[in-house]
Amino acid sequence: MTGAFHDSSFRTAIVPAAGLGTRFLPATKSVPKELLPVVDTPGIEMVAAEAAQAGAKRLVIVTSPGKEAVVNYFRSAPELEDNLERKGKTALLEKVRRGPGLLDVEVAIQEEALGLGHAVAQAEPNLTDEDRAVAVLLPDDLVLPTGVLERMAEVRGKHGGSVLCAFDIPKEQISPYGVFDVTETEDEDVKRVHGMVEKPKPEDAPSTYAAAGRYLLDRAIFDALRRIKPGSGGELQLTDAVALLIEEGHPVHIVVHRGGRHDLGTPGGFLRAAVDFALDHPDYGPSLRTWLAERIENEG
Repeated sequence: MTGAFHDSSFRTAIVPAAGLGTRFLPATKSVPKELLPVVDTPGIEMVAAEAAQAGAKRLVIVTSPGKEAVVNYFRSAPELEDNLERKGKTALLEKVRRGPGLLDVEVAIQEEALGLGHAVAQAEPNLTDEDRAVAVLLPDDLVLPTGVLERMAEVRGKHGGSVLCAFDIPKEQISPYGVFDVTETEDEDVKRVHGMVEKPKPEDAPSTYAAAGRYLLDRAIFDALRRIKPGSGGELQLTDAVALLIEEGHPVHIVVHRGGRHDLGTPGGFLRAAVDFALDHPDYGPSLRTWLAERIENEG
């Protein structure tokens, strides 16, 4: 299909946010993990902003019963806004309006935690005939700098099918990841995918390209999700549906992202993200940098 032109645009992004946030207990008893602030901005707003930047007009948040706060975050708050406006706090007012102004937000409910594939499938009723492809962004993954979704859309425009994001990981560190079996294309950072191995030993890994939490999936993924069998724990895995599409000749490619990432799914990763973003913040960065340097020096 190389050289052909396909509709690469997408208007709907799906964010699976139904998890219980058990690694962050007890805080997540009352505050959804996705709303914990990285400095002063919840991770889910950062992911929504990334989707909007890439052209998405609508965000479908797949959440579990009792986590309505995640969707409510994207609703306007007239009383709070009026209060800030009366007090002349325009900078804060802009921050409060930023999330709701990004794109239209809808909700899909995942009644049971039955895997990422199952979560994505819950968003299908929210789609229309115009949705020939959807983006899926995992809110635990911050991919830096933003922009990989635009690149993925370009690759879909050229090759069709589905496009996933990958990082090039040193072989000795590859075991925790899903790893792609690939062949080269004429573009060094675009590979054709032939399969995927979950959490291989370094010596068994088919490549050093590991899955990151960004997907641009052809609408055919929903048909594939209906046809795969549940794996361990009765879960439907998104990678199994992608594997089925590959088996049936559906083109799947990866874009190798030459940037950084933060894992907001663990307290340690979350702390690193907070420090990274705080160091770049004009208000907090200089004093934090000084304090960190002194703190590390005193450790020695």
